Amino acid sequence: MILVKLLDIIILLVAPFLMAGIIKKTKAFWGGRKGPSIFQPLHDFIKLLKKEMVISNTTSLVFKIAPIIMIVSVIFASLFIPLASGESIFTVSGGLIIFAYTLSLGKFFALISAMDTGSSFEGMGASREACFTSIVEPAFFITIGSIMALSGNLTFDSLQQIMSNAGHYGILIKIFAIVVLFLMILIEGSRVPVDDPATHLELTMIHEVMILDNSGSDLALFTWANGIKMMLISSLIAYIIIPAGLNDWVNIVAYLAIIALISVIIGTIESGMARIRMSHVFEFIFIMSSLALVVFALVTAKMFGG
Repeated sequence: MILVKLLDIIILLVAPFLMAGIIKKTKAFWGGRKGPSIFQPLHDFIKLLKKEMVISNTTSLVFKIAPIIMIVSVIFASLFIPLASGESIFTVSGGLIIFAYTLSLGKFFALISAMDTGSSFEGMGASREACFTSIVEPAFFITIGSIMALSGNLTFDSLQQIMSNAGHYGILIKIFAIVVLFLMILIEGSRVPVDDPATHLELTMIHEVMILDNSGSDLALFTWANGIKMMLISSLIAYIIIPAGLNDWVNIVAYLAIIALISVIIGTIESGMARIRMSHVFEFIFIMSSLALVVFALVTAKMFGG
């Protein structure tokens, strides 16, 4: 059991780099290129850790501690959701609240860190990020909260009990919940079509413009934290898909396969479409909210005999 928990933590800390590497490799494949190794993001992370930081004189303590709080918050949040083995480190009732608001704490410090630089561009990116989060967070609560209400179990174990609790509604609830969480990956992970991690045009950037003043180990921590956040949301998708009762090692293999598949899908989407106009981003994000309400409606119909 201890070995499995240790493996959970290792996968959590290392897999985000491999996830980014698979995305890059997929984009290179669709572009007719060989592309970098899937381990290249890990090499880039190590290289950033070795680089000297350049910190503006206009910044305060907030700017210096924000990367640390960001990485600590996402790692702490990961303790409350099912990881590769299918079990969470801590199983507590209401873990959804702890998970969501711990991530929000890290996001809050990332936002005020960008504003602390005094840059109008970074302030603009922080404003956009805050607006998107204000829409994404309720949709996330509606989706996961509805599934928990269906089983009466306020832990993430409810995600594996959808079929047994929802009957013939179960398949639809699973499909819509997976789509909601996948859209959340694209939005919170700052991926196409909401954002483009490869762009350097300040007027169209969101996440990247927020960390323009960060360098060295600070930039490495922000990049790592963003990757872990994508992994955590992907873990919830995996937990919905993987049936309960599997052997720990089978669960881990299935988990890694789903994470790899999600990475390939993200890379394919980014290869097949451009980012949408900023004025239409909110319309895209509201798709997530609409689908979350569909999940809520299906759960309500099941619980009250609709």
